[in-house]
Amino acid sequence: MTIGEKLTEQARIRPTATALIDDARGRTLTFAGLESEVGAAAGWWQAQGIHRGDAVLVFVPMSIDLYVALLGLFRIGAVALFLDPSSGLEHLERCCNRRPPRALFAVPKAHLLRLRSPALRRIPVKITPSGWLPWTRRWPRAWSGPAPAQALASPADEALLTFTSGSTGMPKGAVRTQAFLLAQYEALAPSLELEPGEVDLATLPVFVLANLAAGVTTVIPDADLRRPGAVDADAILRQIDRHHVTRLTASPAFFERILGACTASGVTLPGLRKLHTGGAPVFPRLLEALRAVAPNAAVTAVYGSTEAEPIAHLDARDIAAADLAAMRSGRGLLAGRPEPQIGLRIVRDRWGEPRSYPDARAFAADTLPAGETGEIVVTGAHVLKGYLDGRGDEETKFRVGDHVWHRTGDAGCLDAEGRVWLQGRCAARIDDTRGRLYPFGVECVAMTFPSIRRAALVAHAGQRILVVETHEDSDAAALRDAVAWAKVDAIRVIATMPVDSRHNAKIDYPRLRRWLEQAP
Repeated sequence: MTIGEKLTEQARIRPTATALIDDARGRTLTFAGLESEVGAAAGWWQAQGIHRGDAVLVFVPMSIDLYVALLGLFRIGAVALFLDPSSGLEHLERCCNRRPPRALFAVPKAHLLRLRSPALRRIPVKITPSGWLPWTRRWPRAWSGPAPAQALASPADEALLTFTSGSTGMPKGAVRTQAFLLAQYEALAPSLELEPGEVDLATLPVFVLANLAAGVTTVIPDADLRRPGAVDADAILRQIDRHHVTRLTASPAFFERILGACTASGVTLPGLRKLHTGGAPVFPRLLEALRAVAPNAAVTAVYGSTEAEPIAHLDARDIAAADLAAMRSGRGLLAGRPEPQIGLRIVRDRWGEPRSYPDARAFAADTLPAGETGEIVVTGAHVLKGYLDGRGDEETKFRVGDHVWHRTGDAGCLDAEGRVWLQGRCAARIDDTRGRLYPFGVECVAMTFPSIRRAALVAHAGQRILVVETHEDSDAAALRDAVAWAKVDAIRVIATMPVDSRHNAKIDYPRLRRWLEQAP
């Protein structure tokens, strides 16, 4: 079975139930209506010369058009290629040269990139869902031509292709097959507790596929999701009220905007029953704030990565006082219990070196017991087995018997209960004369102080410097005592921590180091 066949199944089981709500474009589709449009889209793609194995570059925001087009591609065995335009023109050129697209499906503004990109100009078929552009075909809202007699895709066919940022080298192509997407759904469904009939305002595109497979209604946010830390929270709150949303899936930055709007207006969200957040570190105080504004909701943090989503999850109600005390003492961030569908081990941290084992016994000997910090490695049906053309496999993959393991690059440990604790990126560790230190553990301590919004520990000029974003200094002495174990040389205060412009979540460490160099 494929993820597309799951949609067909939902159309048979609940044909009149609402599948997608797109307020921005004034469209709603039932599961039967979606199934019909997907079949038509599959036929239309074939009529444009797109066939099994062809790649289509997609620059279209979350919308009904996006999911109809995407599922139509899946049905004929074609591949949807997603790139981040904000990564720059050089990145776009590299990725398109690695996997040349047969078609470009983009909003008019994105088509303007053709003026600057030779790779985009070489794409034979150019399509837009709206407006009119020269030498560009218009996406049909109704296709009367023939649809494929049956689904052409097989589980082994490639379905989605994305690329890493390539900030540390050549971008790695993450290829998700039809079987992978189904396995991911089967992992997400119990983790997110997906139940038919629920109404989910989903901000993470891949989660919409899981919703459709599970019979969950998806409300597409009326917001620019390219910058979740700057969305119009009031518009989102109106959607939650209008459509009686029961669950919300979003990044921490998105939720912080919602919390700010709720606090400013003094409103709560009693109709919400389930909240899920991830994609960036999720600290306990965010979970508690969400529980306060949505008093009837189960609040869950999901830990995962591009190559393995989900890895673990944590119900906010399961965080005990002892866990909070451990986070305040430098143990790291509690990520919760590993998913039942995933194999997870902690191995000795040798990041930067290829990893291989002659047999299972050697792998077991390198695996660390509970309480010891090392690198988190995972395996399973929804864990990517390799990258496009094998580029990046040597760095991040290794085989033990019949199992391919993925190196997350995250440092962490397991506790006596089998729960995962995160210590940050292996590559960020500090090895100096005072020993080994994972900065994230120190940053987690700082984030337990209410006045501190962000924290970053950096090695600078031979010193361990903790930089905190705060507008108060009342906790300065207590913070110094709390991180004494880390042998921090100095604590510096910054008004606004530099973060990535897109998600407003990841700290921009190169800019932070430049600030330290220039600061008096």
